[in-house]
Amino acid sequence: MSRVIHFLLSFSIIIILSLLISSNPKNIRIRFIVQTLMVEIILGYIILHSPSGLITIQKICTLFQTLSIFAAEGTNFVFGQTSRVTQQQETTNFFCTILCPIIFMSAIIGVLKHTRILEFFIRIIGTILSKINGMGKLESFNAISSLILGQSENFIIYKDIIQNISAPRMYTMAITAMSTVSLSITGVYITMLNPTYVIAALVLNMFSTFIIVSLINPYVIKPDQDLNILSIFTNDKQNIFEIIGEYILIGFKIAVTVAAMLIGFIAIISACNAIFENLFHISLQKLLGYIFYPLIWVMGIPKCEILQISSIIATKLISNEFIAIIYLNKISNTLSPNTIAAISVFLVSFANFSSIGIIIGSIKGINTMQGNLISGYSFKLIYSSTLINILSAIITQLII
Repeated sequence: MSRVIHFLLSFSIIIILSLLISSNPKNIRIRFIVQTLMVEIILGYIILHSPSGLITIQKICTLFQTLSIFAAEGTNFVFGQTSRVTQQQETTNFFCTILCPIIFMSAIIGVLKHTRILEFFIRIIGTILSKINGMGKLESFNAISSLILGQSENFIIYKDIIQNISAPRMYTMAITAMSTVSLSITGVYITMLNPTYVIAALVLNMFSTFIIVSLINPYVIKPDQDLNILSIFTNDKQNIFEIIGEYILIGFKIAVTVAAMLIGFIAIISACNAIFENLFHISLQKLLGYIFYPLIWVMGIPKCEILQISSIIATKLISNEFIAIIYLNKISNTLSPNTIAAISVFLVSFANFSSIGIIIGSIKGINTMQGNLISGYSFKLIYSSTLINILSAIITQLII
């Protein structure tokens, strides 16, 4: 079966799976889906076949890695040597190494907002993306801010307007944050996977999100009904030091809330695995591996490799992408190059059960009502984000 035919068949299956849970199919606008898909394919082809894009992204990653070093200075001052851990030990000190930097990033967000630097990006990037995907500027800018800042820090930007954001748009913002990764972590992925596939995943997953959301959660935002996004940048009477202090406290609140949600969610997942093994002699992870078998075929994976890839995807959903990537590297010598490319793109996202806790915790730290709203979308978020990553993998198989 040729790549084009398999892509068309696979894309049709993705559309059907999306329509099964679509909230309002009558609002689906085919034109914007088609043009978003075309732009995604073109950009993906350029990234996978041009070294210039990789060099640019690597420079951006270096910037964010530098910011992480600055954040570590504050963490180390408070917690001492406990925050200085090796990559293998990082999971034992998650709060210090992953969550505490949110405080520093929150302060930077406050500064960028106060100095109106973010306004510059929202006017340019938001306008361009909204014309491609047919969505409002809020959704388009949220895609960029999620990619730059990450799922935890991203929602801080919208703290002043989040109470006015409608339920469909909140779902779009949550699924966008869940289906991408932050540039600050991209450097880690580059050391674990082929850098070209990592960079491709950043772009492909963002545009795949627009496509899947347009199918599952379609709505029309008229220009005169759109929120005044630029109002979040309106200058107030606070000086720069008051802004920094305010956003530092917001970042700390989010870090603590996210930590609590992670503890609860990961414990529940571990308990479910134990229950399944005792009752059915199979872990939830392995069971999901069999369930995902048809979807892996859709990704264009050879039959002899499907069960291996299914297990990797189940590992990602149950735990996180880092554990799945480690498992992928262990068996990579038994997989074909195209399979490695597709699964690598699939894995570069925050789409897993733990991320639900992070996103809910981040939003609840700013607005409890909206956090509770997103809690009701938990399983829909997992379903949607998985389709998004599968679509990106399918496109990778087409253009690799």
